[in-house]
Amino acid sequence: MPSRRHHSIIAREGWTFIGITLGLAVLAHGALGWLVSMPLWALLAFLLFFFRDPERETPSSPNAVVAPADGRVVSIERTTDPYLKRDALRISIYMSLLNVHSNRSPVDGEVKQQWYSPGRFVHAALDKSSAENERNALWIRCADRIDVTCVQIAGFIARRILCSVSSGDQVRRGMRYGFIRFGSRMDVYLPPGTLARVCIGDKVAGGSTILAELVS
Repeated sequence: MPSRRHHSIIAREGWTFIGITLGLAVLAHGALGWLVSMPLWALLAFLLFFFRDPERETPSSPNAVVAPADGRVVSIERTTDPYLKRDALRISIYMSLLNVHSNRSPVDGEVKQQWYSPGRFVHAALDKSSAENERNALWIRCADRIDVTCVQIAGFIARRILCSVSSGDQVRRGMRYGFIRFGSRMDVYLPPGTLARVCIGDKVAGGSTILAELVS
């Protein structure tokens, strides 16, 4: 049976923005009236929508690799993992402003290493964003010494990558570990022989859609 996780329906990364906007909206409404405060109420509605963090059911299959974020699959290709320097299957997910932006671990395992790279902010739907944009990568070692690399990539509008885990931490499939604000991309590098379970153009849900199946 799938496992269920419980957490707030609003991502903690958005609480400060929401609180400040709510306070300004209330003050403007009380002092200046509804028409003047309307833009602030509209901004508050957008922030509540953007920072939503719905609960997801995570598949329990031991070989399943789940989507690390909501979005659209924009690339599935055999390439080189630039972090582990090996052949790999890369699956890339593009997140628009309308998608949930919480990031979740695609597999169970231990974080062996983390790499942060400053960079540009080209459109995250483009393949060159994987090499040129600001990004944060995690090397996760699963059972049987299977290695997976998961990369958070900033986009044209995104200007902040947040990651709450580091080397030595244990992660669970579907566990929240980060957030990217305002449009971005996630790349997952998987071992050769991994079987993709999605196609380019598919819409995926972070923590619940099966991207691929590892071959032990």
